[in-house]
Amino acid sequence: MLTFHFTPFPTLRTERLTLRPLIGADAPALFVLRSDPQVMQYIPRPLATSVADSAAYIETMNEAMSRNDLLNWGIALRSSDEIIGTIGFYRLQPENHRAEIGYLLHPAHQGQGLMQEAVAAALAYGFGELNLHSVEGVIDPRNVASAQVLKRAGFVQEGLFRENGLWQGKFLDTAYYSLLCPARR
Repeated sequence: MLTFHFTPFPTLRTERLTLRPLIGADAPALFVLRSDPQVMQYIPRPLATSVADSAAYIETMNEAMSRNDLLNWGIALRSSDEIIGTIGFYRLQPENHRAEIGYLLHPAHQGQGLMQEAVAAALAYGFGELNLHSVEGVIDPRNVASAQVLKRAGFVQEGLFRENGLWQGKFLDTAYYSLLCPARR
């Protein structure tokens, strides 16, 4: 079984991005993301209604990281420190050497390959440093852009569960993607 330790926090840098811890000062930028119906349209979670909601979310994520239950990065452009998205490993399964990847990005920064860059950095860390054997992506199948991000990163669709979740009175489908550690294939 794997053992995770996220202290010190693993800040990652790519050509254009810094993946760094979220701090209280990021709450306004995170609020912009988590209150935007376009950003959240395929994520069955309530929209943030205040900056305080986002501050509480940051605190909850940081507490979970202090227990090594998940790993959550804020995505910032290297040219600035403002958060434009988030990415992380959630639903860690140390007994299976597996984690779920999740992400979101501000619409003004979509379509530029930034999420692909962030996913590549997170996967390199997950397979190289955390010693994960596999990573899953769980998405709404209507989210074509997210499916493309996963496919470009080498994920394959493993399954489609029809109407397996109920959100706001509607039954939703869920697509499951997975990627095995390239070094172990």
